[in-house]
Amino acid sequence: MVFENAQKQLEKAKKHIELAQETEETLKNPKEAFIFSIPVRMDDGSLKVFMGHRVRFNDARGPTKGGIRYHPRVNIDEVKALAFWMAIKCAVINIPYGGGKGGITVDPRQLSKTELERLSRGWMRAACRIVGPDRDIPAPDVYTNAQVMAWMMDEYSVLAGKYSPAVITGKPLSLGGSLGRSYATAQGGYYCTREAAKKNEYGKTVAIQGFGNAGSHMARLLSADGYKVIAVSDSKGGAYLEEGFDFDKLMEVKGREKRVDAFPGVKKLDHKEILELDCDILVLAALENQVTEENAERIKAKMIVELANGPTTPEADDILHKKGVFIIPDILANAGGVCVSYFEWVQNKYGFYWKEDEVNARLEEKMVKEFETTFSIHREKEIDMRTAAYVLALGRIDEATKDKALY
Repeated sequence: MVFENAQKQLEKAKKHIELAQETEETLKNPKEAFIFSIPVRMDDGSLKVFMGHRVRFNDARGPTKGGIRYHPRVNIDEVKALAFWMAIKCAVINIPYGGGKGGITVDPRQLSKTELERLSRGWMRAACRIVGPDRDIPAPDVYTNAQVMAWMMDEYSVLAGKYSPAVITGKPLSLGGSLGRSYATAQGGYYCTREAAKKNEYGKTVAIQGFGNAGSHMARLLSADGYKVIAVSDSKGGAYLEEGFDFDKLMEVKGREKRVDAFPGVKKLDHKEILELDCDILVLAALENQVTEENAERIKAKMIVELANGPTTPEADDILHKKGVFIIPDILANAGGVCVSYFEWVQNKYGFYWKEDEVNARLEEKMVKEFETTFSIHREKEIDMRTAAYVLALGRIDEATKDKALY
């Protein structure tokens, strides 16, 4: 279903750009898709087998790039869709990568730290024939982080017989990570939101579905810029506060209670209710397929910023576009993460590391430039921003495919 939605977006964009037949064919299916077993010795001595996935979708523009997610719902259909979106996203932001994605079907919250390490190293042992610094470069995603990347990088280095920091991004700074990477997805989304606000005044009230890494950093950045975050949600529930949240106090409660709805004085919501609140900007930072044809008509936000991958279905897109809702699509809004991952890879390759303000300045330049390019296509062709971003990306993938004279 998720991959089918991704292909629907492709079909919609193809009406506005002439693609070579070779390009169309190579974007219908992944170049490589792997499913593998990961046996893990649990702390109680038992053996449990987990299913791992890795997809390399398209490498016309360079080595494939994409995160690894740990989630109970991970499946090959989802991973294929995410890898496809990564190919499009890397082309939108104009970095020399194709699209990849991976994951493990697991609830990592049920594992101890040592079990999580064994699982992560097991994924890399199985996937080492797939990944590589010049072939396929993973990164963090849902429920993975710098520590998981560190274990995987170390395992790959052991298998390769040499220190190989460029095999994976999103690592700790001590192992070749980049300054600014931990919040880059939100930083890029913030730059897009800021640029969109220059085009049209959308107001300052914000609701954020998903208060993980991307959602919490987005709340921090918007709060610092004078926006009023009136609602947030995490996996345990949502919270609404009319006067707006104090970000530091919210983070204190989240850190202590492990849930945002423990904030004193809030109205509790579920993660679906937060989508339909009366607000100016809705930030989608949770999972895919959150805004659908069932609830799209009830969306009251004037602008949607997609920090999650695939949070809006194609059917909902059409409804929202007719309603006049301005959407900054995932393939642009959350591209800051892969952009700074590219910077990290470059720094690993050269063994020379940039200051944090230099990383953010380079990211801002990239995000602003490609937002403006996408917005120009949106205006010129009178199409929605998602379709405009696809048109931009497909043109770049098409050019690379034709220049390579594939087969």
